[in-house]
Amino acid sequence: SSISLFTCLITMCSACHNVIKQVNNDMLDEEIADKVARYMKLDEPYRGETNVIHYLEVLRDKVGFDNVKAAVKNPLKGKKIAAYYGCLLLRPSRVMQMDDPENPTIIEDLIKALGATPVVYSMRNECCGGYTTLENKEIAKSKGNAVLENAVKNGAEMVITACPLCMYNLNKNATDYDVPVKYFTEVLAEALGLIGE
Repeated sequence: SSISLFTCLITMCSACHNVIKQVNNDMLDEEIADKVARYMKLDEPYRGETNVIHYLEVLRDKVGFDNVKAAVKNPLKGKKIAAYYGCLLLRPSRVMQMDDPENPTIIEDLIKALGATPVVYSMRNECCGGYTTLENKEIAKSKGNAVLENAVKNGAEMVITACPLCMYNLNKNATDYDVPVKYFTEVLAEALGLIGE
């Protein structure tokens, strides 16, 4: 791949990734970069030279899912796991450029590499309502339950996500469905034999 890790800022969180990558993209605009440099009293404007990538992209593009699969010590065979992308990891697609925003595969490909079966369902890249938790818990609960209902009805025994806010909302507010929601690195560590189930 053409990505050099020496010029990268690697993110782990969908929300952080989205904000940092969008701001970095804004810095490609000379007028914005000059305005920021004046405001911050910088000698030289920052022009978006850093490549902002998500850890999922590191696993796919630098490590390679075949190498991840080869490193698995504890295959998650028989587990039906649903990927939950949420609304921030892939959009706006013009800037994020990680995967197809309507039909993503990056998390499903990771799930396969870990030995589990990915569950594809229609709400995997819809908003779970996590951002409304403080102002309207009922909306967060309703939207979160809709995501989990859709995943469970399509056979999911577990849901994994790359967003801490989504994980919080789906675990704390979306309580109508008894399905574990984990961070993708938890199942990665389990499959690599770094932590117990």
